[in-house]
Amino acid sequence: MAQVEETSKRMFAGLSDVSISGDIPVEGEINVPVGTPSQDKEYSTLDEPVKDTILRDLKAVGKKFVHVMYPKKSSALLRDWDLWGPLLLCVTLALMLQGGSVDSKEDGGPQFAEVFVIIWFGSVIITLNSKLLGGTISFFQSLCVLGYCIMPLTVAMVVCRLVLLGGSWGFSFIVRLIVVTASFSWSTFASTAFLADCQPPNRKALVVYPVFLFYFVIGWMILTFSPSA
Repeated sequence: MAQVEETSKRMFAGLSDVSISGDIPVEGEINVPVGTPSQDKEYSTLDEPVKDTILRDLKAVGKKFVHVMYPKKSSALLRDWDLWGPLLLCVTLALMLQGGSVDSKEDGGPQFAEVFVIIWFGSVIITLNSKLLGGTISFFQSLCVLGYCIMPLTVAMVVCRLVLLGGSWGFSFIVRLIVVTASFSWSTFASTAFLADCQPPNRKALVVYPVFLFYFVIGWMILTFSPSA
């Protein structure tokens, strides 16, 4: 045991003279950066008034409406997706297509639930089709784009309701046909402009065709709508 202790003392005898700060350079900082209170307030919305939150969300929805009215290859709708705008458009369109009392059997338009189900079920089917064909877009991003692009058709429905208030049937039908056709083309063009880059190049036609049918059905419902007497 005595020999082992002497050997150990000889091996580690020189370590007592080593200075970490002098002989071994230590670089970098080991302090953990702590955000200042001003930085935390800048990125936190927990203490934000409800009014400011609502106004910020409304501005975001309004910007997406502008992107739909002036469609171009942009990732704005895909990056900051939400479902508030599509929900608002769907409810508005369903209410206007209802055309009268829910209990009225002579109602010329489909019921609220039918329109609501057709729009959302169609959007889900198109989204699943896009994903199965190898699209890189997420499920809710696709729902967001398809929902926001209903806006031209919703505007067309408002115009058609105003046209139906007066004028002969033949004249009103021609006006409605022109308005619905333009809105249908705008909705299809806007949605494909946002979704085109998210699909494989050799399968874009397979993705655009269901979108075409989706907006065509909605446009046909608007064109053939007749209010109850």
